[in-house]
Amino acid sequence: MIEQRFKKATIGVLFGGDSAEREISCRSGNAVFAALQASGYRARAIKIASCNDLVPGLRGIDIAFIALHGGSGENGEVQRLLDVMDIPYTGSPAQAHALAIDKVRTKAIFHAAGIPTPRYCVYTNGDLECWSEMIITELNLPIVLKPHDQGSSIGVKLVERADEIRIAATDILREFGSLFAEEQIIGRELTVGILSLAGKDTALPVLEIHPKNKFYSYDAKYTPGKAEFLIPAPLPSPLTEYVQRVSLKAHNILGCSGFSRIDLRLAEDGTPYVLEVNTIPGMTHRSNLPQAALAAGIDYIQLVEMMLATANSQELGINI
Repeated sequence: MIEQRFKKATIGVLFGGDSAEREISCRSGNAVFAALQASGYRARAIKIASCNDLVPGLRGIDIAFIALHGGSGENGEVQRLLDVMDIPYTGSPAQAHALAIDKVRTKAIFHAAGIPTPRYCVYTNGDLECWSEMIITELNLPIVLKPHDQGSSIGVKLVERADEIRIAATDILREFGSLFAEEQIIGRELTVGILSLAGKDTALPVLEIHPKNKFYSYDAKYTPGKAEFLIPAPLPSPLTEYVQRVSLKAHNILGCSGFSRIDLRLAEDGTPYVLEVNTIPGMTHRSNLPQAALAAGIDYIQLVEMMLATANSQELGINI
């Protein structure tokens, strides 16, 4: 059912962007746009190539539904621009996006807050050979190498041999300009969607992922048949609740609101280690957040409407 406060609003669905996740953003944006149209909302699809396209595209828009993944859409830049333009938007405030996109900063915040997160070492500069030897001593093999600010497993490399580290690290630095190493938690791949239900951010059913290969790569995430999804995850109830509590704490500690998706590794001893917080989760029909919502009895169109409702137009004084 259309909320009265959005009934006459023009909703701009922002997608595309300038990041390596552009293709998935386009899929997400088109799916959201179709759902809004099917529900009778006055929606407009706004496909952008960069922030330079944003201001012209926003003419006549009352609310922005952000379906941009990575880059300026998920690092707070677009949100700050919308704040300046007094256009309400879905999801978290700009500062939460800026924190969540930087995996190194978030891990420091998690550590200070007592949220389990894998041990890590940041590369700053200097001899990569020496750094490679140091991280083997500190973290042990296998090791996961990552850029600081990419999503969808882009740029992530699982390294199992010492002689592979320097080459993999060089590749990541060349392409993304930043690098850190993280211990590989042996265990199960989990993700938890967070969604505002009745005005309160709530953890949805836990989803477990079984990639067909060793690593849950970009290809495995977006290619049908490359991974198996179990929802709800087959976990004892107390452990499920613990994973949900840890996920919600990670969401809250970064200042997120409305919705997010938390990626975790569940160690063999039952400890859920938070890997990252995704402030703009994928919204294709097979993406994790829609799957988790469906397991909670919320279909795709309902989910889109609930996400739309996180744009607080009344607070910003927009007359729609």
